[in-house]
Amino acid sequence: MMNRILAGITAAVLAGAAPLSAHATDLVIYHTWSAPPEVAALNVLKKNLEAKGDSWTDIAIPHDTGSNVNLMNLVAGGNPPNLFMESNPGVYRDLTKAGLGRPLTDFFKEHGYPDKYPDAVAHSMVVDDQVMKVPTALHIDGMVYYNMDVAKKVGIDPTAWKSLDEMFADFDKIKAAGVIPLAVGGQQWQVGYLTHALAAAIGGPDFFNKIYGEKPDPAVFDTPEFRQVFDYLRKFQQAADEGSANREWNLTTNLVITGKALMQIHGDWMKGEWLAAGKTAGKDFGCIQIPGAKAVAASVDSWGLLGGQPADKDKAELDFASIVVDPNVQAEFAKAKGSTPVRLDAPQDSLDACSKEVLRIVADPKHQVQNPHAISDADWENSIWDVAFNFWSDPEMSVDDAIAKIKENYKTILG
Repeated sequence: MMNRILAGITAAVLAGAAPLSAHATDLVIYHTWSAPPEVAALNVLKKNLEAKGDSWTDIAIPHDTGSNVNLMNLVAGGNPPNLFMESNPGVYRDLTKAGLGRPLTDFFKEHGYPDKYPDAVAHSMVVDDQVMKVPTALHIDGMVYYNMDVAKKVGIDPTAWKSLDEMFADFDKIKAAGVIPLAVGGQQWQVGYLTHALAAAIGGPDFFNKIYGEKPDPAVFDTPEFRQVFDYLRKFQQAADEGSANREWNLTTNLVITGKALMQIHGDWMKGEWLAAGKTAGKDFGCIQIPGAKAVAASVDSWGLLGGQPADKDKAELDFASIVVDPNVQAEFAKAKGSTPVRLDAPQDSLDACSKEVLRIVADPKHQVQNPHAISDADWENSIWDVAFNFWSDPEMSVDDAIAKIKENYKTILG
């Protein structure tokens, strides 16, 4: 069955490929994006790649479809893409073991590494002392995006909140004005992202890395901060509106854009939806980190290159990498996607108020952690998602129940 799926994917993308020029190199590119701002950003890269005389053949398997086809399935099926969107370090290790890794340390010496990249970005690029990833977008996973007109209408200033408790204390006032205080999408991955964003905000870097780092410390499960993560997760679940179950993140964002809700706490890729709606950061919508946050979780969307390729393919892959990290392309890409450029020398006039705020936050290396996708054992991270989502979905599940299940999973997976 899997081979038939892979064959169908390959046939579909090849059937749709444009005719190649005599000297063009065709690159098969695997990604997981599907939202309109994401596709617009990909088209920026595609346009610039084709300008170099190469061609782009798409394999798109959106992350929220539930499909079990992933990068390593394509590799195992004999159809590995030349370029792939991937942050998990384990995948790069597996590819290296298979003779398909493509180290980029020498390449990036000519492309400003590490001085031209924020600390969160520079660290995310490295796997086992080699630069392996090409960063394409910087996001903060737990940003508060709020509708400024609605905030004025209900008499609330989100920038005044100094803690989550202060934020929740205003919810009755917001409801009384006929507005949903907090728009939440109740899908498993969204709950998982909220969980690790809360872990960073509540406990800070050392606490976060004891949960999600390369070598988790089970003693962290008995700390007050770990209990607080689930206490606050329950408060978020209880604050969710009736339509939140299984709602996609961008539809949730639309509730805030249209004034039905005051705010959303999610990855700041939601900015792409605001921009697509013709809204302006700092005028129509505001953006702050989680109130009282001790740290933020930074997501760095990254590309990997397939190693062991003929010289023409390798050159074309490096052409793609050079396009991705070009400062001017970064500016255009970030504007389309709603991300923050991964290079510090991207044109400053391209930065809106929210990107400036992201760069201000990540300027402090002690106030940031990496997204678990970039550092955690995949099975361990998935197990935390499972527990968090089960806790979210079952109001009768206690914090003690959730912690006990996580301890059990730790022994099974890592103990």
